[in-house]
Amino acid sequence: DVQLQASGGGLVQPGGSLRLSCVASGFPFDDYGIGWLRQAPGKEREEVSCINSGGDMTYYEDAVKGRFTISRDNAKNTVYLQMNSLKFEDTAVYYCNAYTGGSNYWGQGTQVTVSS
Repeated sequence: DVQLQASGGGLVQPGGSLRLSCVASGFPFDDYGIGWLRQAPGKEREEVSCINSGGDMTYYEDAVKGRFTISRDNAKNTVYLQMNSLKFEDTAVYYCNAYTGGSNYWGQGTQVTVSS
């Protein structure tokens, strides 16, 4: 079975940090790009960051540039999202997504809440 297991969310104060992990199984992880998307209450899901299969190309939404870093460890079938300098507006459910030309897999979300 294909699985994408996102974890690492939680409650953090503004300015704090969290590291999200997305562990994959059931498909050839090395062949897939991985994205992190988030959905805040009442808003549409938006792509925050993604990384290609080789790990040498990344994308960041303007709102998180300079604060978030995506990385992957293909030996562990895992993608990370290091989130620093968190802001109230980063509060959302964060999802990981595995994509390639013909396939698209989603994991369950992990809640990130930034609150004082």
